[in-house]
Amino acid sequence: MPENCENFALTSSQLEVVASKIMRIILVTIIAVVAPVIISVTAESSAQTEHVSPLACNAFALSPEARKRHFEEVGPALLNLKKSTRELPDGYEFEFPADKATWQLLTEWVIEERSCCPFLDIELRFSRESGPLWLRLTGRPGTKEFIKEDFGPLLNQ
Repeated sequence: MPENCENFALTSSQLEVVASKIMRIILVTIIAVVAPVIISVTAESSAQTEHVSPLACNAFALSPEARKRHFEEVGPALLNLKKSTRELPDGYEFEFPADKATWQLLTEWVIEERSCCPFLDIELRFSRESGPLWLRLTGRPGTKEFIKEDFGPLLNQ
């Protein structure tokens, strides 16, 4: 450690403030980079003919390794973390703890789920004031019924 850094120490509350400021900077940067891309992709996709996937899970869209992890490891782990379920007019919303490990599991699950169930509208969001993390699954007519059938254990737990 350099000599001029030896007497530099932060309390845990100071570290939290610094970490919070760094996270805000990262979030603003991500939004600044991603928002124009999303707007551009949305504008392009609305100009194209819309492809409509069947309301069915295509597990073979995933490699055997990804399929095993998705259905036998990540899915069951998330099932154990789920805190509550909200029924929506066109789907469901699931509450999870708002921690880093859960966020990482959910994002991994979402990336794979988009491959096998491309008809789903999938949203992840953190509630303000350190509130919970929500996974929202919705879609066109028939999606809610598919979720009810295919995601039964997630709804019934």
